[in-house]
Amino acid sequence: MSRVEDLKIKIFADGADLKGIMAMAKNPIVKGFTTNPTLMRKVGITDYEAFARELLAVVKTHPVSFEVFADDFDSMIAQGREIASWGPNVNVKVPVTNTKGEFAGGVIRALSSSGVVLNVTAIFTVDQVRAVAEALDPATPAIVSVFAGRIADTGIDPVPHMAACKKALVSRPKAELLWASPRELLNIFQADEIGCEIITVTNDVIEKLKLVGKDLAEYSRETVQMFYRDATAAAFQIGLAKSKAKVG
Repeated sequence: MSRVEDLKIKIFADGADLKGIMAMAKNPIVKGFTTNPTLMRKVGITDYEAFARELLAVVKTHPVSFEVFADDFDSMIAQGREIASWGPNVNVKVPVTNTKGEFAGGVIRALSSSGVVLNVTAIFTVDQVRAVAEALDPATPAIVSVFAGRIADTGIDPVPHMAACKKALVSRPKAELLWASPRELLNIFQADEIGCEIITVTNDVIEKLKLVGKDLAEYSRETVQMFYRDATAAAFQIGLAKSKAKVG
């Protein structure tokens, strides 16, 4: 088997483009979907619920995460219950804090204890993971999304950081650790080795999976061919060749 076939981690496609989601839903390597208000706004979505229901009409079995967008905790709980009612495969995304930085532990407890499958998102620190684990109901499945890619953007190696997050969830075996915002295909294999259960991946990174196992010497030759082809197409000239062209 190839390395791709050996992966234990579940790949969730991340985005808000319905056409792209429909295509990814046919890809057997994709096991779920996530989106968020920022991604939805970027593609021009104006009716949150209408988009969600349209998506759920296409994706009927894979888990799909939709995020609450209220900032006060009572409204987060109300939105979470409403979103959960949209379908049996819906996961409710709840931010780990509100915009003031206040921990959303009460929201997590209220929803998780009532059986709502949460995707607790925007997590960056190990302490946040510990607090989330404490708030989750042990009997209810959940996803704990740690933004490993953004952590890496700050100069911190995400691999040991995510390994520590994995240990922080040991008391909640039904909670799955999700490596969020990966920056490259290698992150899939790093997350798998750590024991993360899920990684969110954009369509362009999913496309790169076909490169896994590619012969590097052949890849080198193809790269040189690309440089040569593009230089020739641009009619670039240097030095003597350029002078001869002028004389002719």
